[in-house]
Amino acid sequence: MSLSSKLDDFHRQTTENRWLWLFSIFCRIILAVGFIPPGIMKIMGERFTVLSVNHPMGNYLEALHHTGYYYTMIGVMQVVAGVLLLIPRTVILGAFIYFPIILNICILSLAVRFEGSRITSPLMVLANLYLICWYYPAWKSILPFNRPARQSLRAKWRELHPQFPFKFFSGVALAFTAVILFAVFGNELVPRNTLKECRTQCDESDNPAACYTFCDCIHKEGQPLNKCLETYNNASGK
Repeated sequence: MSLSSKLDDFHRQTTENRWLWLFSIFCRIILAVGFIPPGIMKIMGERFTVLSVNHPMGNYLEALHHTGYYYTMIGVMQVVAGVLLLIPRTVILGAFIYFPIILNICILSLAVRFEGSRITSPLMVLANLYLICWYYPAWKSILPFNRPARQSLRAKWRELHPQFPFKFFSGVALAFTAVILFAVFGNELVPRNTLKECRTQCDESDNPAACYTFCDCIHKEGQPLNKCLETYNNASGK
């Protein structure tokens, strides 16, 4: 019997157990509860810890809170993953979105020895893995030893159409150009990596003095980006 067949048999025997089925529902609910409330707090821009910034985890979370829409996006993905877990038709998608987020939290908690999630986050990783395994038939075809016995997903080289897709590669070129233009011109000010590099953009700024203040705020005072931008806008009268 092949490994694929053994896994199929084991999964079938497991999913026929009533208590294991109830446990999968419990995992879905508890994981959703673990992500949706803190995710909503991030979306609202609120801190979710009272740790001192001198604490390793508190220092990290304080910096994370000042990352702007990155902080918000983490909250959005947490809420999305949690909601998807509660909907039967989207459980597997929610589980795969959930996994890298909770795995990152778990590794972070263990790395800084944070008592607040040093126990819960590993348990949540295991619960997430349980759900992924529970829905094994939905994704098993991606495994290298479990290819479906159907027509190959890719045609052979000689069977491929030779016509060059001008529209597609034009879209690729436009996307590439848009990303470059946004990176260069999308923000009026950027912190750069050093104080010297930051100041190089001040001569071309509408308000060089305010720009120098911005750079000092970042590199000398160590203030959050949003606060330094606010200082710059106030100095520029915006």
